[in-house]
Amino acid sequence: MTTTVVTGLGVIAPTGLGVDDYWKATLEGRNGIAPITKFDASGYPSSLAGQVVGFHAADHLPGRLLPQTDHMTRMALAAAQWAWDDAGLDPAQLPEFSAGVVTASSSGGYEFGERELRNLWAKGASYVSAYQSFAWFYAVNTGQISIRHQMRGPTGVLVSDQAGGADAIAHARRQIRKGARVMLAGGVDSSLCSWGWIAHLASGRVSTADDPRRAYLPFSADARGHVPGEGGALLVLEEETAARARGARIYGVVAGHAATLDPPPGSGRPSTLEAALRGALADADVHPDEVDVVFCDGAAIPELDRIEAAAINAVFGEGAVPVTVPKTMTGRLFSGAVALDAAAALLSIRDGVIPPTINATAAPDLGLDLVTETPRSLPVRIALIVARGIGGFNSALVLRAA
Repeated sequence: MTTTVVTGLGVIAPTGLGVDDYWKATLEGRNGIAPITKFDASGYPSSLAGQVVGFHAADHLPGRLLPQTDHMTRMALAAAQWAWDDAGLDPAQLPEFSAGVVTASSSGGYEFGERELRNLWAKGASYVSAYQSFAWFYAVNTGQISIRHQMRGPTGVLVSDQAGGADAIAHARRQIRKGARVMLAGGVDSSLCSWGWIAHLASGRVSTADDPRRAYLPFSADARGHVPGEGGALLVLEEETAARARGARIYGVVAGHAATLDPPPGSGRPSTLEAALRGALADADVHPDEVDVVFCDGAAIPELDRIEAAAINAVFGEGAVPVTVPKTMTGRLFSGAVALDAAAALLSIRDGVIPPTINATAAPDLGLDLVTETPRSLPVRIALIVARGIGGFNSALVLRAA
């Protein structure tokens, strides 16, 4: 069976631009959640978010791309370049059709779309940008990345909310197994504008707390919802033999994946999250006792937290494996969240440390060994990443040391 490895990481997050800045902030437990500054959120019931700071698109992209791209896509293009640089690869120099890209998306280019709708309403149709035809679209990150890097191999986009990042990485692994030389996969998301904010609030899952330290508390007794954020990560995936032949630095192996869909609400049937966890471990040929850490979904909705804790305990036993939710520092980045968790898991494997869950304390009745406040140093060889998206999407990803 073909082994797929990760050789490059491109990270853009509320806590840092690039792998080094992000990882340093994460291990320090730095909180990237703060009052929204991108628009006036004072009239909304929720006003906190994880915003990417210090990113100026003109510093990273050619000027011709700026008028045709949403903020989300600009971040994705920068993260893609950082991932290729980290891997030491230029996909344009590879054989034609050998390099592809799969990204996840949950919203598309909301900010671009809102601006053009305002132009339409206030000025008329002749003031709407022609780029609106694609800048808003779910697949725009995949399209712009593939064009910029001359990637004519397998491409795609996964739309399954928070679960999408894991699904995209798994789909890229399938393409490697089918013969692709290299794939770029993951997710970068942003919808922090007044139009996007209404969509977030409609879920009923957004925290209304106004203290960044008390707003996003997964598994805590006083959990009352999540905080939205923006950013994510893109990963370079290669077939292991080819990667080693070129002397690539290998972060880890994409060892297993499984996805399930929960039954409709009110059906009386239980969640299928446990099946996703067991399926990913089986796909990786990993026994639960071999897993060193679980990166949790961490919905911070009491009912959903109980479901996740029950699934973890059913697979591993109560308190049998350390669990963490580093997205308490960034907010939930939707399609970018799991890709960022994957990057963190690979860095955990590299450095032998589990990043913390800040501010939260696990309710005793959940039976979880939650790593809180400070990192926990221990050898990490196998990590399980859990993700759930609105609509019942469940996805689990297993990463292991090479």
